[in-house]
Amino acid sequence: MDIEDIKQLVQLMVDNDLSELDVSDGERRISLKRGPSGLPVVAGGAMPAVVAPLAAAPAAGVPPAEQLLEIKSPMVGTFYAAPSPDSEPYVSVGAAVSDDTVVCVVEAMKVMNEIKAECAGTLVEVCVNNTQPVEYGQVLFRVRPS
Repeated sequence: MDIEDIKQLVQLMVDNDLSELDVSDGERRISLKRGPSGLPVVAGGAMPAVVAPLAAAPAAGVPPAEQLLEIKSPMVGTFYAAPSPDSEPYVSVGAAVSDDTVVCVVEAMKVMNEIKAECAGTLVEVCVNNTQPVEYGQVLFRVRPS
């Protein structure tokens, strides 16, 4: 199968709201799954972000760094800071975020997935640029907990 065949299969999954697809053609076989743990990803739906505390190892004679939370990408895709090219970013440094605050969109296979902060605090760093490709688990934002 070439990339165009795979793109058509992905579009078929999106159009028919399928979470899994297995196709066999002779000795060739492809198995596709959408979303974490096989759960379907809905366009415009919210994906849970991976939030983990960041602890810096203290250097000798230096006080320990403050505890920051990291908002990580829950998938591979393209990072978008705003809902459209002409819109303001969802959040910027200094913004207060809560569990339900949408902080960005990650596009994966032409499906736009809203990423929520899933933590409360003040945004202190945006770690990626708009339209930058991101990996699963890559840090997108750092938040000072409130």
